[in-house]
Amino acid sequence: MNAPATALLSLTNVESAYGPIKAIRGVSLNVLRGQIATVLGSNGAGKSTILKTISGIIDPRKGTVTFKGEDITAQDPAQIVRRGLVQVPEGREVFPLLSVLDNLQMGGYTRHDRDGFARDLEMVFAYFPVLKERSHQDAGLLSGGQQQMLAIARALMSAPELMLLDEPSLGLSPRLTKEIFEIVVRINRERGTTILLVEQNANMALNAADYGYVLENGRIVMEDTCARLRDKEDIKEFYLGMKEAGARGERRWKKKKTWR
Repeated sequence: MNAPATALLSLTNVESAYGPIKAIRGVSLNVLRGQIATVLGSNGAGKSTILKTISGIIDPRKGTVTFKGEDITAQDPAQIVRRGLVQVPEGREVFPLLSVLDNLQMGGYTRHDRDGFARDLEMVFAYFPVLKERSHQDAGLLSGGQQQMLAIARALMSAPELMLLDEPSLGLSPRLTKEIFEIVVRINRERGTTILLVEQNANMALNAADYGYVLENGRIVMEDTCARLRDKEDIKEFYLGMKEAGARGERRWKKKKTWR
């Protein structure tokens, strides 16, 4: 796959594994600058492995990862953050014994622009007012939804060009999930931050994102604009739970034929 000229991030034939177990197999995808892209798939399909490979947590066995036209394959994660690519991990992973403010300061540890840091701190407090209210409270005492907000805000403090979001709705109520996704879309639209989203809540992801990839058993089996994906029978029935999708999609799924 040749990367489009506007691609901020490109993966080409990437293969990653945990010991002898291949988690992703020949994955190629592009994320365009200013876009929200999403990777959909069932639990264990390899979605989080894609993000970990991009951010340098896992070294791929094959393939290349390109960011802003430069090869970042298997680079040190801290160096990748300095280049402008940051990951919000699954399960939030805040520093529970540090205050909310200290967590945000940790997010900007690679920065040296004091004035810019102060502006971005006010920016994240505007997106997440509850974090300002609880800025001196230990992060471990926040609710699950508030910790997810903190994890996103901490990532924003590094001033990223590309943010990787790993299952932001995990463990959250439908109301909080809706609130988080609305803020993610605002961040993209208002700040121009490019986002690659991994999410099991396909309905929320397809409504928030511009372009989507469907991952099955470590391979990309379908890709299209999210508007078109929402209309595909397979997606309707097996990801959105719409039973009226039709018997044709059901037969194609059961027989494990190639996605169309």
